[in-house]
Amino acid sequence: MNGPQEGSVDGPSTLITGGAGFVGSNLAHRLLAQGERVLILDNLSRSGVERNLEWLRDAHGDRLTVMVEDVRDAAAVRHAAARVERVFHFAAQVAVTTSLVAPQEDFAINAQGTLNVLEAARGLTRPPSVLMTSTNKVYGALEDLSLHLNEGRYAPLSPELAAYGISEERPLDFHSPYGCSKGAADQYVHDYARSYGVRTVVFRMSCIYGQRQFGTEDQGWVAHFLLRALDRAPITLFGDGRQVRDILYIDDLVDAFLLADKHIDRLSGQAFNIGGGPENVISLLDLLDRIRALDGLPPEVRYEGWRTGDQRYYVSDIRRFQAATGWRPQVNAAQGIEQLHRWLCESHTDDAVARKARLACLPA
Repeated sequence: MNGPQEGSVDGPSTLITGGAGFVGSNLAHRLLAQGERVLILDNLSRSGVERNLEWLRDAHGDRLTVMVEDVRDAAAVRHAAARVERVFHFAAQVAVTTSLVAPQEDFAINAQGTLNVLEAARGLTRPPSVLMTSTNKVYGALEDLSLHLNEGRYAPLSPELAAYGISEERPLDFHSPYGCSKGAADQYVHDYARSYGVRTVVFRMSCIYGQRQFGTEDQGWVAHFLLRALDRAPITLFGDGRQVRDILYIDDLVDAFLLADKHIDRLSGQAFNIGGGPENVISLLDLLDRIRALDGLPPEVRYEGWRTGDQRYYVSDIRRFQAATGWRPQVNAAQGIEQLHRWLCESHTDDAVARKARLACLPA
């Protein structure tokens, strides 16, 4: 087990669980570029994450330490957390579909894994802070919202909801095993601040996208759509494609993480809805239109039925975190999609999808 050594004063100051993934590797890169030492704990189960680790190692050398371990291993988590000042807890099972097939595994990773992180922190004389990424799925399918079609996409009839989105005042309503496991983890993190004084923050995230993302049909839909289009492969829309999300570019999310860490003493015990907000709203059909404009060819589209827990409308009300920290998204949806498209075209990886993507981006 390779991790921080007890008694070391110059070891990593930050632990990122799931740090080889899309979100974790981007945060690690920012911290490492600032001269910090970072420890990543990741079981490397997600396809493509080894490339993220290679990228980080090439860029930052021995400032990065990696433990190939699983958050379900409480001893490994305790070892990793022993000397750090802060924990960013991103390790998770991330797909509703997977949770429906394997709910016990989903629970073990998301709920028990989070409890392992919290217990590791609580057991230390000077507990590190813990920031956890939760999900908008803790609010359920939002089936009670009165919606109408506005310019070809779902929108709420309520003027306030249309202007600001879903706030943290919305009652929790866990839907699907994934919603339950992440919701349980969300509430454990919240309560460890209240019951034990561990400094914690929860981010209930909407759709995050950007470089280093290898999206799939079940998670990371913006990158997945772009990759399928670049590969000239069909894109499957579940539902009618008019469902709406607020998308947030990864660089803006990393800014939010660092602000939360900076103000952790004041923000501890709170949960925040984090996304692009009403200014960065896009439907699935809107993204297909943007892909057509970028590629010059319409993607092939197939339709299937609605999936369990799918929300026709979800937009984050981000005013609470804005008021607390001054944060606001800097990269709008059009800019971010173009930047991700460019990164996918220029990505210097050797897998078949990336090779085809680069060829698809070349002029005819």
